[in-house]
Amino acid sequence: MMYLLFYRYGENALERRAPHRPAHLELATEYHDDGGLVLAGAYADPLNGALLVFKSRDAAEAFAATDPYVSSGLVTEWHIREWNVVIGDELVS
Repeated sequence: MMYLLFYRYGENALERRAPHRPAHLELATEYHDDGGLVLAGAYADPLNGALLVFKSRDAAEAFAATDPYVSSGLVTEWHIREWNVVIGDELVS
């Protein structure tokens, strides 16, 4: 089981994320290096949200709780869904 963290961005996300992007990417890199974050990225045109894939619900919740994108208000809504992976290199039992 993996956990999908869905982000919804507010208006003017490209401009509004700029001052928070270095800290956000540093946090994501830490989670990835620790093995808790598998994949992450923003949606393409339109840039109105993002998806992050975690190996545990706790990691996903902790990430959202400390992410500058959330605390700055760039992320207007987030939620986590369990994801039952059946094919792929990152299978977690």
